[in-house]
Amino acid sequence: MNASLDVPKIWPCPFCEYLAGVRPFTILTRTEAVATLVTREQRGVGHLLVMPIRHRPTLIDLTKDEATAIMPAIISAAKAVSNAYKVRGVAVWQNNGIPAHQTIPHVHFHVAGTLPDGGTEWEHVEESSIADTDAIAARLRDHLD
Repeated sequence: MNASLDVPKIWPCPFCEYLAGVRPFTILTRTEAVATLVTREQRGVGHLLVMPIRHRPTLIDLTKDEATAIMPAIISAAKAVSNAYKVRGVAVWQNNGIPAHQTIPHVHFHVAGTLPDGGTEWEHVEESSIADTDAIAARLRDHLD
């Protein structure tokens, strides 16, 4: 683990609990190395989170194999969002450390279609229900590689 970054002190890790099925969450895709989840905080159109299965606090902590596995999943997520929602842009972002606005200490990449006026929502958004995120996943599944 990278000791130089100030990461949030949250344990147990919510993402690890989602991946283990301890807490409900919509998982769009999953391999041995990487999962793509439909976030309940929809900051863009079809907002997804792509992350390693193993707990890694930051991008710096990824193994080479994990890093290699994540990029195709990010591209697949971006294509699915683009094709399912016909958005004009797709935003991809990732935060490392509290000063960079990381809130969960498990590395993850955000992939979201841009809003009609452009960009994504950075302020508070209402939390979507699991039924809503399941519906987003159903729409996206038809557009996965």
